[in-house]
Amino acid sequence: MQPFIRNHQYNLIKKQVGLLQHTCATVADPKIVESVRSNMQFKLAEAFPDADDAARDMLNRGSELGTAPEFQLYLASLEAHRIAFEPGTEQQLKKLFPKIKKLKLPDLATLAMKAITYLGWSDIAANKLFVVYPLDGRLVGVEGRFTPTNKKGTCFVCNRQTEVGLFTAITKSRPANASPDYYKAIGNYMCVDSEVCNSNITDPAALEQFLRNVVK
Repeated sequence: MQPFIRNHQYNLIKKQVGLLQHTCATVADPKIVESVRSNMQFKLAEAFPDADDAARDMLNRGSELGTAPEFQLYLASLEAHRIAFEPGTEQQLKKLFPKIKKLKLPDLATLAMKAITYLGWSDIAANKLFVVYPLDGRLVGVEGRFTPTNKKGTCFVCNRQTEVGLFTAITKSRPANASPDYYKAIGNYMCVDSEVCNSNITDPAALEQFLRNVVK
C-alpha cells in the first residue's frame, strides 16, 4: 500500500485516538464509548474521502481498540503509511524567494519530513518568517514580517493556544487603477515554533486560504 496519510491527517488520527483512549479508561457507560468509537470512524471517513477499502479498514481498526498498548501499536503501524513533505532542493527553495539575495534556509537534513504539513522558518535578525507549502498542486513560498507577541494566543493555522507572533505578508493582487506605490498587507497570529504548529495542525484549510490571498 502506498503512503496515504499526510501530517495533518495523522495529527487528526492521534487526536481521535487520544479521545477514545481517555473515554475507554474513564467512562463505564458502553453507550458513550460506542458513540465515541462511531464518531472517530465518521471523522476519519471525512478526513480520507478518497481512501480505498484497504486504507479504510486500516484506519477503522483504531476505533475497535480499548487499551493504551493497543492504541500505541496502532499508531506505530501507521508510520509506514505517512507521506513525507517534499521541499525540493535548496536551489529550488531559493527560487521561491527570488527577491531574497541571501536567503537563510533551514537544515533540511535534520527535519522529520513526515511530520511536516508546511515548511516554516524564521530569520530573527530580519524579523522575517518564511512559509513553503504545496498549494493547488505546486510548491509556493511566502515571506512576511513576523513580530513575536511574547505571549500565548490562538494560532490561525493549528487553532491551538501556543506562543504566537503576528505574521504579515504583502499580497500580489492589485486593483486595476492602483498607484505604483500601492500595496495591501494581510496578517494573522501564527505559532512562533513551526515544529509545534506542525505537530498540532489537523486541517490546512486556514493556511491554504491565507496563502491564496497572498499569492493570487
